[in-house]
Amino acid sequence: MSDVTLTINRRAYTVACEDGQEDHLRGLGRLIEERVEELIGSMGQVGDQRLLVMASLLFADEAKTSREALQDAQEKADALSAAKATEEEVADAMEDLAARIETLAGAIEKD
Repeated sequence: MSDVTLTINRRAYTVACEDGQEDHLRGLGRLIEERVEELIGSMGQVGDQRLLVMASLLFADEAKTSREALQDAQEKADALSAAKATEEEVADAMEDLAARIETLAGAIEKD
């Protein structure tokens, strides 16, 4: 385990993480700091706790929107996949029908 110190709103927060995850955690900390700075710019300095709650709500909203978009995309992909399967089934049925027609035509020509 490693410790990483994140600075958010000029306060240091030490967070433990798995070895090798330090840079990833620092990057996440920078995202939070950027969001907090945006909030300070629009709301002013309203206290660390309120800023962190607001930043968390904004990130949660983005995550929810992203999950919904991903779910919609998955549903569309599933529908396209089902449509493709149906097209393949129709194509197979048409090939079978064409083969039967050829067989019947051949039998008629012999008569």
